[in-house]
Amino acid sequence: MEVLATAIKAVDDFLWGVPMIVLLYGAHIFMTVRTGVIQRKTFLGIRLSVTRDDDSEGDISQFGALTTALASTIGTGNIIGVGTAIALGGPGAVFWCWLTGVLGIATKYAESLVAQKYRVKTRDGRVLGGAMYALERGLGLKWLACLFALFTALATFGIGCSVQVNAISTVMNANFHIAPLAVGVVVAALTGLVIFGGVRTIASVCEKLVPFMAAFYVLGCVVILGINYDYIIPTVGVILRLAFTPGAAAGGIVGGGILIAARYGVARGLFSNESGLGSAPIVAAAAKARNPVRQALVSSTGTFWDTVVVCLMTGLVLVSSILKNPEIDLGSVSDGGILTNLAFEQIPVIGPLILVVGIITFAYSTILGWSYYGERGAEYLFGKKVLIPYRLLFCAVLVIAPVIDLQMVWDVADILNALMAIPNLVAVALLSGMVAKDTKYYLAHIDEKEDAELPVID
Repeated sequence: MEVLATAIKAVDDFLWGVPMIVLLYGAHIFMTVRTGVIQRKTFLGIRLSVTRDDDSEGDISQFGALTTALASTIGTGNIIGVGTAIALGGPGAVFWCWLTGVLGIATKYAESLVAQKYRVKTRDGRVLGGAMYALERGLGLKWLACLFALFTALATFGIGCSVQVNAISTVMNANFHIAPLAVGVVVAALTGLVIFGGVRTIASVCEKLVPFMAAFYVLGCVVILGINYDYIIPTVGVILRLAFTPGAAAGGIVGGGILIAARYGVARGLFSNESGLGSAPIVAAAAKARNPVRQALVSSTGTFWDTVVVCLMTGLVLVSSILKNPEIDLGSVSDGGILTNLAFEQIPVIGPLILVVGIITFAYSTILGWSYYGERGAEYLFGKKVLIPYRLLFCAVLVIAPVIDLQMVWDVADILNALMAIPNLVAVALLSGMVAKDTKYYLAHIDEKEDAELPVID
C-alpha cells in the first residue's frame, strides 16, 4: 500500500507541476488573445449576473448558476491554499496567484460559452451541458466526452466530498471537540436535504449561502487590513518586489526566487479558480440565458470574485500580518493554515470564530457545487437512472470520510482533476474559432435572444 501511495503521489506531483501549469496558463493567455481580451467586459458580466432572463430556456437563473459555481470554487483553498503558496513560494506568490486569476477569466469565459452553445434538453425538460456535450456535439469526440464525464464523476468524491467534509470535521473537533463521525452524519444529512431536490434546490441554497459566506470572510479580511493599515503599502511593495527579484529580501522577508514564487502562486491560483478544469461550465449550461455570450460573461466573473478578489484579500492579510509581526518565521512555516490562524488571531475574541465559520461554510458550499458536477458526469455515462444511487453514495462517503486517512484520496482526486482539464481544454482550443466569432457577434447584439432550439435527448 505504501508503494502504491508513493506512486500516486509521484503522478500527482508531476501532473500538477510544470505540465499542468504550462497547459492551463497557456490556455489562459491563448484565450485572452482569441477573445480580444474579454477581461475588459468583467463589469458588464457583473451587471448581467443580477439580470434575469426568465423567458429563456434553462433550469436556474444566471445568478443561481454563478453562485453554484462559486460555491465549488470559493473553498478552503482560498483560505489555506493562499497561505500555503506564501509559505512555500514567499510573498511574491500572491502576485502570480492574482495574475493567474486575471488571465483565467478568459478561459472560464470560453469554456462556459462552449457549454451553453452545445447544451441539450432532456425529455422531462431538464437542461444539461458541459465539456462532454461540447466534445460530442461540437467535435464528434464521443470517447473523449466519456472520459471527461468519468473523471468528473470520480473526482467529485475527492475534491468535492471527502476532502471538504474532512476539513469541516477537523475544525469542529479542534474547536468544539465534536466527534468526526458525528460531523460526517450531520453534514451528510444536510447535504442530502439539498441535493435530492436537484439543481434548483442546490442553486437556491447557494444563492443565499455564497454571498453571505464571502461577505463575512471578506469583512474579516477588511478588519485585519484596518488593524494592519500602516503595512498595506509596504505589503504591496514586498509582494511585487519578491515576485520579480530572484532571491531578494524585502521588509525582513526573504523570497524564494522568481521561479519558486511563480510556481506556487500559479499552481494555487489555477487550483483555486478552476478555470480550464471544466467544472463550472456544467452548471453554467443549466442557466436561463438570452444567448451563450451573456452566460459566459456572467460565469467569467466567478474567477474574478474567487481569485482576483478573495485570494488577493487573503494574500494581503497574510503578508501584512507577517510584516507587522516579525516573530512569525516564514522560513519555518510550511502549513498555510498556521499563517491564516496567526493573522485572524489579531481580531480580538471573534477572529478565530470568523475563520472557523469561513472554513465550514466554504467547505460545505463546495460539497453542494461539486455534487451537481459529479451527478452530471454520471448521468452522461449511465442515464437518469443513476442519479438516486449516485446521490446516496455521495452522502455515504460524506459520513465515512472524516474517519479515514485521506492523503491517498486527495492525491487521486488531484490526478482526476488534472485529467478532467485535458479533454476540456481540447474542446476549448478546437472550438476557439467559434468562441471568437460568437463573441464578436453577440457583444454587438447582447440583448438579442438566440432563437435556436435545444436538441432533445432521452
